[in-house]
Amino acid sequence: MGKKRERRGFTLIELMVVILIVGILAAVAVPILRGKIDSAKWSEAAASAGAIRSAARAAWAEDPTSITAAAVTGQMATLGFRPGDLTGRYFTDTNFSISAIDAQGNVDISVSAPAGLTGTGTLTQAAGWVYVP
Repeated sequence: MGKKRERRGFTLIELMVVILIVGILAAVAVPILRGKIDSAKWSEAAASAGAIRSAARAAWAEDPTSITAAAVTGQMATLGFRPGDLTGRYFTDTNFSISAIDAQGNVDISVSAPAGLTGTGTLTQAAGWVYVP
């Protein structure tokens, strides 16, 4: 009488089905994670834009005639920022500009995307932080 062989392991079809399922999950997850990564990078810009807005509003509160969008755009030293103060991991001083200051001292800040990142960002009094991919 021969012994029955015990079958161990998986068949090739079972392994292929598992690989197919893992591939489908990866194909779905990667774009979702990529969007979250870009959003996290833009949150750095939002934090720096908030610091610029606070500094601009403080300068405007001291002397409303001393600060205008034309005077500050590209010259963050006017607000007390030294070169490199706004430089983070993804954004640098050159990515930020003040696009408008109204009569009440409300400041609109525009943020351009650095190399390797797409979209634009704005910080306005009315809408808050808006990022457009």
